[in-house]
This record gives sequence, structure tokens and C-alpha cells, in this order.
Amino acid sequence: MSGFGGFPLAGLDFYEDLEADNSKAFWNAHKDVYEQSVKAPMVALTAELEPDFGTAKIFRPYRDVRFSKDKAPYKTAQGAVVGVAPGTGWYVQIGAAGLFIGGGFYSGTPTQVAQLRATIDEEVRGGELEAILAKLTKAGYLIGGDKLKTKPKGYEADHPRIDLLRHKSLTCSKEFGAPPWLDKPRAAKEIRAAWEGMRPLIEWLAAVVG
Repeated sequence: MSGFGGFPLAGLDFYEDLEADNSKAFWNAHKDVYEQSVKAPMVALTAELEPDFGTAKIFRPYRDVRFSKDKAPYKTAQGAVVGVAPGTGWYVQIGAAGLFIGGGFYSGTPTQVAQLRATIDEEVRGGELEAILAKLTKAGYLIGGDKLKTKPKGYEADHPRIDLLRHKSLTCSKEFGAPPWLDKPRAAKEIRAAWEGMRPLIEWLAAVVG
């Protein structure tokens, strides 16, 4: 397998055109661009990062439209995830807007969410999470995730970490767009550094919900 050389800008152009014409005819006519400028670089990237983070799952390009009103057959971005615990791990995506990276606790069972909240409720462990998130925010990461609009059952509205307790999932992410290094080998170094920046959060979450 050849080494990772970056994400060619042709891949971004491919997704921009796919957003305008999400059809089987377009896909079949440009599948070679997807294979060479999107899929192959993603496979090479995840192979290069595997020793430090683990084996990645590269998502299929096809949408599951069985229960969706939107019948567009193809995803408009290519993602890959490295799982470290159920619903928890690192994420990387390439699309028309460029490079996007993320990580965290994306989804889980009611038991996992309850365990997450119980740990956030603890003064020491909850304080650890607050410090981790503050550092990520300062470094330019966006903290996100699905949240309740009201307080979760069993917790007071004036809890010092009530905003965190409302989370049903907890993620951090960063939009890189299309920097000059995106189509160069340096991209692997930048993505590795970004994922390493998330490691304290990923490890905290994996210890709690894993």
C-alpha cells in the first residue's frame, strides 16, 4: 500500500459536484475520482494513524434511504472513525468544505448516559472534565453533543455542572477547511496532532462509558 500523500483537492471538487447532482449517473461517471482522490487517501491515512490510535472503520459512501424522505443515494462526505469504547472514539471527514475532525461520546445506551452523568456529578471527576473541555476550547475546538433542554431527572437546576449534565452525547470538533497542507503528506501530521489534542477527553469518556 502506498503511503499517505494528502487529500487531493479533486476530492473536494468531487463532493461539491455531488451535492449538486446526487445521482447514480453522476456517481458512475466520476467513481474513479472518488476511488483515487477520496477513498484511497482515507485508507492510507487511517493506516498511518493506526499504530497510535487503533484500527479505523471507513464508512461506506452509500446512504441508507429506507426510512428517509431524502432519497439521495450517496453521502456528501467521507468519514472514518476509530472506536475506543461503545459510541466513543476519534473521527475524521473529508467533503466539499474540506477537512473536519472530531471525537468524543457520540451515542450510547441509557445506562451509558446515566453513568456519564453520575461521573460528571462527582466533584473530582466532574472537575477533571471541566478542565479538559476548557483546555480544548482554548485550543480552538468546538464542544458539542445532544443536550436536554431542561435539567435531567435527579439533578438540581443550580448544580455547578448542570450544563454538562444535560448532555446525552459529548463531542469536540474542529473545522480545518482546505489549508495549504491538505493535499500534502503533512496532513497526516496535522490530523495526528489534532487527535492527540483530544486524547484526554477520549480517554476520560472511554473510562466512564466503556
